[in-house]
Amino acid sequence: MNRALLIAFQFPPFSGSSGIQRTLMFCKYLRDFGWEPVVLSADPRAYPLTSEDLLENIPADVVVERAFAVDAARHLSIAGRYFGFTALPDRWSSWWFGGVPAGRRLIRRYRPDVIWSTFPIATAHLIGGSLARSSGLPLVADFRDAMVVEHYPEPPMIEWSFRKVEAATVRSAAAVVCTTPTSQALYSQRYRGQPGVRFECIKNGYDEAMFAAAGKIARPYRRSHGPVKLLHSGLIKRIERNPLPFLQAIGELHAERAIGPESLRVVFRAPSNADDFRRMVEEAGAGEIIEVAPSIPYQQALAELMESDGLLLFQGAICNHLIPAKVYEYLRAGRPILALTDAQGDTARILRSVGVDTIVDIDSKDRIKSYLPEFVQMIAAQSAPVPPLSVVQQFSRREQTRELATLFSQVTANASK
Repeated sequence: MNRALLIAFQFPPFSGSSGIQRTLMFCKYLRDFGWEPVVLSADPRAYPLTSEDLLENIPADVVVERAFAVDAARHLSIAGRYFGFTALPDRWSSWWFGGVPAGRRLIRRYRPDVIWSTFPIATAHLIGGSLARSSGLPLVADFRDAMVVEHYPEPPMIEWSFRKVEAATVRSAAAVVCTTPTSQALYSQRYRGQPGVRFECIKNGYDEAMFAAAGKIARPYRRSHGPVKLLHSGLIKRIERNPLPFLQAIGELHAERAIGPESLRVVFRAPSNADDFRRMVEEAGAGEIIEVAPSIPYQQALAELMESDGLLLFQGAICNHLIPAKVYEYLRAGRPILALTDAQGDTARILRSVGVDTIVDIDSKDRIKSYLPEFVQMIAAQSAPVPPLSVVQQFSRREQTRELATLFSQVTANASK
């Protein structure tokens, strides 16, 4: 069996990002396609948040090396301040000093055939590039989303650092992987003069085994006579996923008595900065309709998706080249989706491709206000579009791992020529 060295900062017990699932599921399913994973991650002390609920999903006999790393903001600060150079390209740049020696030891011991490194922690690509150059092994750089786009990242020094890491990584890579067609096209164009690099799209997805386990604890869905429950699960960032027009639309509908707590309940599960979010809800006059709920373990979160009447999705036009990872879990949950996003973005395109057309402009309070009662009525009448499982299965994590394994085989075959 071939071996792949997977370099990922976000790996259990890391918590606080859906991105952890990508590496975890590749690790889980690569063996089904002839590849043995060896994981290089970071010491958990460097993680902002930790949780043990996903540790059991790491295959018991997979080698996981956790190299030295610290968080500059917490471990290298004095009176709450730290030198900017210690956080370039990110706050975990110290991981390079532990990750490169640890990676070399893993390469000597396990002799992998390919190296895979993954964003959004840019230092992972620095480690991957260093190991690829010293070992001669092909590097598959998983950018997921584009590292540098208009208005991101905003601090000039971080943008400069990201551009340097991105360019160096592409020069070192045999293949660059993105999670959306627009990101793939962006990189193909940006580095069209770079010879010998493949630009591929391998989407995020959902894990069928996780949903099977969640199904055992979820109540079988049955529309009750109580208020329609709409759920948003996960982080809400004001710039990328501005919820304010939606909150204001709820507040105005409530003030006009078009909706009330007896007809609609909206739950935001674990948004970022819950206190600030509650303040926004109250200021919008939506406090009687909207509940801000705390984080729960991943499996319970999946069960809650399956139990809800409908699911809310937010994605601003600034992120048209991105697709939130939760889209695929929403689709697998089999519940109607109200997508507040730009109609021209990749998120809207993938939803329309499977027959979900319940999409409204995230920035238009008036359009949201007009469409929301219609969406609620569609749920009550059970007429909202929900794609069949046979259509959704193309987004399973196992299928995405099949694509990655095929890419590994292709780049290693090319490297041996």
